Amino acid sequence: MFPEFRDLITRLKGHDQHFTRLFEKHNALDQLILNKEKHIEPGSQIEIERLKKEKLLLKDQLYSHLRQVSQASA
Repeated sequence: MFPEFRDLITRLKGHDQHFTRLFEKHNALDQLILNKEKHIEPGSQIEIERLKKEKLLLKDQLYSHLRQVSQASA
């Protein structure tokens, strides 16, 4: 995710609480979606779509935060 920000992501994880919380929640949702799609955990197609939309919103928030921090340090 966001290869152009790989170094910044590494710096922010663990040092920026807001970013870390968003990043961990995104990863947890990603795993939950995979588990439901592979029928490891129960879930309807509607629930999976809702989770995907939530994950996409988090991804947008992560990208926005990365851009803000990147521009502030430039």
